[in-house]
Amino acid sequence: MANRLAQATSPYLLQHADNPVDWWQWEPAAFEEARRRDVPVFLSVGYSACHWCHVLAHESFEDDTTAAYMNEHFVNIKVDREERPDVDAVYMEAVQAATGQGGWPMSVFMTAEGEPFYFGTYFPPEPRHGSPSFGQVLEGVHSAWASRRDEVGEVAEKITRDLAGRELDHGAGGLPGESELSQALLGITRDYDPASGWLGSGDTKFPPSMVIEFLLRHHARTQAEAALEMAEGMCDAMARSSLFDQLGGGFHRYVLRPRPGGSLVPHFEKMLYDNALLCRVYAHLWRSTGSELARRVALETADFMVRELRTVEGGFASALDADSDDGTGRHVEGAYYVWTPARLREVLGDADADFAARYFGVTEEGTFEEGASVLQLPRQEEVFDADRLASVRERLLAARDGRAAPGRDDKVVAAWNGLAVAALAETGAYFDRPDLVEAAIGAADLLVRLHMDDRARLVRTSKDGRAGAHAGVLEDYADVAEGFLALASVTGEGVWLEFAGFLLDHVLAQFTDAESGALYDTAADAERLIRRPQDPTDNATPSGWSAAAGALLSYSAQTGAEPHRTAAERALGVVRALGPRAPRFIGWGLAVAEALLDGPREVAVVGEAGDPAATALRRAALLGTAPGAVVAVGAPESDELPLLAGRPLVDGKPAAYVCRNFVCDVPTTDPDRLRAVLNGRNT
Repeated sequence: MANRLAQATSPYLLQHADNPVDWWQWEPAAFEEARRRDVPVFLSVGYSACHWCHVLAHESFEDDTTAAYMNEHFVNIKVDREERPDVDAVYMEAVQAATGQGGWPMSVFMTAEGEPFYFGTYFPPEPRHGSPSFGQVLEGVHSAWASRRDEVGEVAEKITRDLAGRELDHGAGGLPGESELSQALLGITRDYDPASGWLGSGDTKFPPSMVIEFLLRHHARTQAEAALEMAEGMCDAMARSSLFDQLGGGFHRYVLRPRPGGSLVPHFEKMLYDNALLCRVYAHLWRSTGSELARRVALETADFMVRELRTVEGGFASALDADSDDGTGRHVEGAYYVWTPARLREVLGDADADFAARYFGVTEEGTFEEGASVLQLPRQEEVFDADRLASVRERLLAARDGRAAPGRDDKVVAAWNGLAVAALAETGAYFDRPDLVEAAIGAADLLVRLHMDDRARLVRTSKDGRAGAHAGVLEDYADVAEGFLALASVTGEGVWLEFAGFLLDHVLAQFTDAESGALYDTAADAERLIRRPQDPTDNATPSGWSAAAGALLSYSAQTGAEPHRTAAERALGVVRALGPRAPRFIGWGLAVAEALLDGPREVAVVGEAGDPAATALRRAALLGTAPGAVVAVGAPESDELPLLAGRPLVDGKPAAYVCRNFVCDVPTTDPDRLRAVLNGRNT
């Protein structure tokens, strides 16, 4: 049996390389094989940090009997959703339309033409809770294919036709304005629980980073206190809960409440995209409020990314697994992170263990499984000894470092590295941490060297210094451009603005519908699937649509490029349509709309490098809260960045020019004045 996964760049595919299942990668030859053998295709989609993907693999894909049946009756294709988000999106849409829900692992049965006819997610090895076993599903699909082929074909054609006929509301009615943004704020207010600090009434809580970014920008533009209060409440709830790793920094994927009144417990995987987005959110919250908690969380999250996710090549790995060895040979979810009072005593001794248990909420009965607790910061009035706490955290972290660490998905995803570049560049600039800015530059260099070709086209992933085979999608171009634009503002180096422009030109040429201004997730010359994916709603990351609108708007503010601003405005029509109805699912689009309503403002700071007065103005500019403001820093009348052109010193002193649509206020040499202008309401 050929091992077709052995040379994959996806750690998820490599995890399945030695299965007895005769896996194919997503490629034309796999579908040709299905036609030749006249069998259906079984598509299995997941990702390396997915707990239930591992469970299905251990129970079924590693089982010789199950694998033999799959090999005899199907062509089996394994896809990493992080490498092929287009394939994942198209078939997940079908799964959700047919079943009302979705998730991973995703299991799809389809014809050799890629037309799906039966769906599911995780199937157990035995019938359970009304769900058929995986073996029963395989047998049922094979039986239908063999004896009711016409019926299967009709179902497949209908599903494919229904997907192709779905209409997306592009928001052709115009730009979002005050009314739509106010309605969005009201919708979030209704969904927010001020007592807990979380959004939504369900037991599963995902970090609403993009919604928080909208709230911070809305407050900065309108001074609406409710927006800031909700942003602070959400950030406080996340930082104090088990969502945040209280020892090592960084955020887990989500938390859930397993029983009424029970403590929130995390799903322990750590994703690069969550941590990049949340690092930036907490840095922006600190910029708005000066919160010490926000400063600590931003820096600890940045340090986590650099310490645990940075690869040898300078990029950032995708994720850490949820599971690890618990010390007894069992691979257990959360084993790396949980504590019991007895374990605390082993590391700290009785007195400090009692102190740590009280501070971190570790109890005898436990907050997780088998009497273990996940560390959190219960809200309390008691004042703790800061030096003692620092010592306790240091010793606990050292002890935890001795445990078997979770596996790491070393795949470098272009889009998520773009998010990390933006977060680390800004966090490094805000908190005078040049090492973080250097880490951002290192990742950006890798994206240019390895992910961009000589025509500035992106590949989606790389691993171990080897570029993957799959073309970048819209979110890759948009998020990498966002990272480059942030670097241009922080470093004053025009090359990053130039690279962003190359990528955004591709967005205009390859991803934009010329008539409607709508955006597609795949390029015009990309592989054709049963439907060209197109989704403006945010999920775990900003949608490619919203991210592209934001990057296009920022680039136009830096350069005056009218086609890019026009494209951003046309793309934001969807926010007018969706913002009032579903604000939680278009938070980044709402944040970009706030920038548009504010200008966004263009800030040029001119002065010689190393001049303390220029440095003070630069810092005031970068710490300005005006939504989406762009900053250009450099020598007077420099040609390094377009905003600097024709901007002289004022009375021989460094100066800052604040403009909208390249129409400028009177320049100032006073950092306090600049701060007041950028932090005041847009009138």
